[in-house]
Amino acid sequence: MEDHRSEFRLEKMCVLFHVSRSGYYKWRTAEASERKKRKAMLAERVKWHFYDSDETYGSPRIRNELVEEGWTVSERTVGLIMREHGLRSCMARKFRVVTTDSKHDLPIAPNVLEQNFKATKPNEKWVADITYIPCRQGKLYLASILDLYTKQIVGWKLSDRMTTDLTLDALKMAYDAKKPAKGLIHHSDRGSQYAAKEYREQLKQFNMKPSMSRKGNCYDNACIEAFHSILKREFIYSKPKFKTKEEAGQKLYRYLEFFYNRKRSNSTIGYMSPVRFEQCYYEYIA
Repeated sequence: MEDHRSEFRLEKMCVLFHVSRSGYYKWRTAEASERKKRKAMLAERVKWHFYDSDETYGSPRIRNELVEEGWTVSERTVGLIMREHGLRSCMARKFRVVTTDSKHDLPIAPNVLEQNFKATKPNEKWVADITYIPCRQGKLYLASILDLYTKQIVGWKLSDRMTTDLTLDALKMAYDAKKPAKGLIHHSDRGSQYAAKEYREQLKQFNMKPSMSRKGNCYDNACIEAFHSILKREFIYSKPKFKTKEEAGQKLYRYLEFFYNRKRSNSTIGYMSPVRFEQCYYEYIA
């Protein structure tokens, strides 16, 4: 009735719904119950976390953020509130561009990782891969390196050419940022960019142990594939296509360095951000 007062006379609606006018005015002036007040406050916090995550968080992550704030709430309740307010996290599109060129005669490293994606400390195991980034000005390729312990993107490079320089720049960025100890396992697919002489020599200079996936086995590098899937779902295909390469680089920098590494909660590391999880590790061993 309240929602349609501008369309229909109150007297007619009271007759239609068998409600007295005095009952209607009593309801209108009555103070909201504590339960309704709590739900309204909870809904505001749900909406805040949803938009603060750039519309990427679903009910599990929002529920975790609310628990961190001191709320006692179930994931189902958060999901219902999101549904009531039309809040829906990003959905992935089915789109794939082949970025692995394994048809070459370059040396292939053995599969040292062997799908053992568990690490005991930061900078023990890194995984690397290349993915395609659509842009109206032309094709772009992103080379990423992920730490299997912290889930942090420790190195990355964006370029319009899928060359060895692309992967080398990402590797150098990761090494300069983390200075890993001797023996780090560096795992990638069999792409020519990772099998190239320059890349192999750089790994040797950094005292890293090279590891490569088996031919045609995507599961051997599943963790970095999963990250690129998240990137596409939350950042690339849920937004308008980048107009220029400069715009793509700037927005990708903000997403990777400020949102993904420092803010986005990751369910595999206790719903912490990668940077916070790394900090907790060094605080614990100190």
